[in-house]
Order: sequence, then C-alpha cells, then structure tokens
Amino acid sequence: MAKKTAVAKSKKKPAPSTKKRKRKSGTTGERIEALAQSVVTMAEKQIDPHVDIPLRALSNVHFNEKTRYIEMGDKFQQRNFFNYGQAKRFMQTMLVASKCKDLSNEEKTASIRQIYYMAKHTIKGTKEKTFDEQSECDPIIEDLEVAVESLREELHVFASSRGSLIGQLTFVDSGDTIDATRMGSGGYSIPSIVEPDVIQFKKCNAKFVLHLEKDTVWRRFVEDRFWEKHRCILTHGGGQPPRGVRRLLHRMHNELKLPVYVLLDNDPWGYYIYSVIKQGSINLAFESSRMAIPDAKYVGVSAFDYERFDLSDDVKIEVDANDVKRSKQIMAYPWFKNKRPWAREIKRLLANGFKMEVEAMCSKSLSFVTEEYLPYKLKHKNEWLD
Repeated sequence: MAKKTAVAKSKKKPAPSTKKRKRKSGTTGERIEALAQSVVTMAEKQIDPHVDIPLRALSNVHFNEKTRYIEMGDKFQQRNFFNYGQAKRFMQTMLVASKCKDLSNEEKTASIRQIYYMAKHTIKGTKEKTFDEQSECDPIIEDLEVAVESLREELHVFASSRGSLIGQLTFVDSGDTIDATRMGSGGYSIPSIVEPDVIQFKKCNAKFVLHLEKDTVWRRFVEDRFWEKHRCILTHGGGQPPRGVRRLLHRMHNELKLPVYVLLDNDPWGYYIYSVIKQGSINLAFESSRMAIPDAKYVGVSAFDYERFDLSDDVKIEVDANDVKRSKQIMAYPWFKNKRPWAREIKRLLANGFKMEVEAMCSKSLSFVTEEYLPYKLKHKNEWLD
C-alpha cells in the first residue's frame, strides 16, 4: 500500500515545462535538514521514503529568451527506499547529504575524494560497502546539488584547482591580499570555491577580462605581458573551464562590470566552451543565474581568419565525421539556432573542411597572437561573434 501511495504521488508532479523553477528557501544547511526531515516524516506516516532528483539532461532544460541562459525544467527522478533497484542509491544520497551537513556544521571543506572516503564503510552485519568506487560517489554529489539547489562548493565540497589568473586586479582570498599583477609566470591558481565569503574584490584597473582556452596559450599572453599593455585580466580554464573559473568570471563581470571576451580554438569544442560560458551548462542549469555570462563575446579564432590573416596550409587540421556531427548539434541548440553570424561561422568551418587551434597563429611568429592578432580583433569588434 505504501508503494502505491508513493507512485500516485509521483504522477501528480508537474510535467516538463518552460516556467522558471522556484528556488528553495533557506541556507544550504537548512535545505539538507529539510530533505532529511521529509524522509523522516514519510517514514513516520508509513509512506515509502523517497527523494526527488531533478533530471540533469537536455530534455529537462530550456533556453530563456529573456534572461538569455539555460534554465532547468520540472522533470525529476524519484529515488525510493523500498525499491530494490534504488535502495542503495537512496542510502548513498542520504549518507553524502549527512557528510555535507557535518562539514557545514564544522565550517570545514573537503575534496570530492575525501567525501568518498568519509562516506565509505562496510555496513554492519554484512559484507556490503556503502561505496565500492569513487565513480559511484561523484554522481551522488551532483544529484544532491540539484536536489537542494546549491552548488557543490556550497555543500562545502571542492575540486582540485584548474585554471589561472593574472592582471589588473587586487583581491582578498581567505584573509590574504593578492595583487594579481605580481604573480610571476604561474599566475594565481583559481580555487574551486570563489564565493564572496572567501574572495573579496578590492581594486580593479582592468578594462576587460580575456579568457583563454588553454594554459599554453595563456603562458604566451603572460610572457608577452599582454595584460599590462592592454590593461586587462587574463584567465584560462585548462580546456572546459571548471566551476570555480566560471563562477569567478561571472562575479568579475557582474560585480566589477568588466566585459568578458573569449579566445578559443576554431572547432566544435571551442564553440561548446563558449556556449557553456555564455548560456550555462545542462548539469548546472539550476545555477545559470550565478554562472552564465550572456554578454560574453567570442573574439576568435574564426573560420574566416585563415584568409583574413593569410595563414599557411600547415595550420589546417582536417575536420572529421565527429566534428561535422557535433557542429550540426551545436547549431541546433536554441541559443545558436537563430543567430545568422554563427550559422555563417559554422557553415564556413564545414566548407573549409579544416579546423584551427589558437596556436596556429604561431606559424606567423611566436608573438603574432599577442602583438597583432588580438590587437586587431580588439579594434574590429564587428568581427566578433555574440
């Protein structure tokens, strides 16, 4: 009977829609408590305990034309305790939530790997372990994020640092004042947690933020002191930018009123990275308002740059079947679909039959990208892609 009650309840949930989700109230700690209390209440009423996990998939996101970023819909998966196929994941969800609440109470943070070991143990009276591999634990953390509508970092969980910053900015990190113009050749390593209670901006002389795809390109810009000559802040994300980098870019754009420009490879992967920075990602659609930068601009590399800068045939990387497929998928995204400049760009890429990396500019000269290419792009804004 209890199982029928739970099933009936799930059918009453709203169908997928394009309406904006109402954000849960309270702090992250209070939301975890509310989640636990709902399970206790169901058990006391002899109802099959369950948690609702919003679906992290393309089918459950929509593009909001007004805000210009991706938002999560109302589809969810119900995770029940009295379900043989779901019982273990239900237990894992509550266990990870408990560990995150402990971290919040103790005002400490832990890595994803540490959370795995904190939650892993053999269940008393059995040979069954709560987790066999970390690959079981990581998705549970992501499930908990969407269930309580809080970023992983707000659950007091951090990931390894990946991304760097240098330039015209002074800020405070955990009580230490950092002058980003005096960070040597390695720059400031952007941490996973960059919220205002950790990082506070103090002084900014930058005119814009230039985000680069890879650390190798970033090093060229640092060595040539591009940030000094053009009064800007340089960042990179080591490919697909991690949450800390995206969140910091969002904060600099909104709090310091700095425009954000991106320089990425001319290939479907570069287009996708731009899409994530600008419109948000599917996995973090519930937090797009704190991550996405709808006004970010794509300054290059463009498929038209091959002829525009008289590059040699040596820079060409042949487009393969996966590139063609991915390009068409990206063009079908609602946030790309009706943009003619992007349609021309992707059609030109496919017509060329080749893609290019930012490093292709080195075929002209080592510092061509910093001394001629980017200065030209900064002057010719009509060639940027929005």
